[in-house]
Amino acid sequence: MTGNTNWFMNSQPQGSISNGDLTVVQDEMYQEALAYKKCKVYESRFTDPGLKRMACDHAEHHRQHFDALNSYLGTRQ
Repeated sequence: MTGNTNWFMNSQPQGSISNGDLTVVQDEMYQEALAYKKCKVYESRFTDPGLKRMACDHAEHHRQHFDALNSYLGTRQ
């Protein structure tokens, strides 16, 4: 590599996000929200306590991912 150019740095100003990246993050947020909702439906329908707990744990996992993505977007505005 020549010069001081960092090829991995995008040309976006610090703190901003490109439209393409924004689309990717929004798609991921949609998928996490959908997975959360599905897990909550399964949790409500399972009668076995172990399965209910597993569905609840997975729902929480997806909620945390959604919250992390949402937080990431909040720091980029």
